[in-house]
Amino acid sequence: MLKFVKHNLETIADVEIYPIISLSIFFTIFIAYGIYAFTYKKETINELSNLPFND
Repeated sequence: MLKFVKHNLETIADVEIYPIISLSIFFTIFIAYGIYAFTYKKETINELSNLPFND
């Protein structure tokens, strides 16, 4: 099965760019989410963490 996939990928021109593109997209989204999480206000985090206990 792997030989079949590898053979098909070798026939595509410039296929080596796709892993680089996918890694850069993943890394960009990961960094953006990290920045978003660290800039969240402490009051909002405390409010959201206490939601299960408020009834």
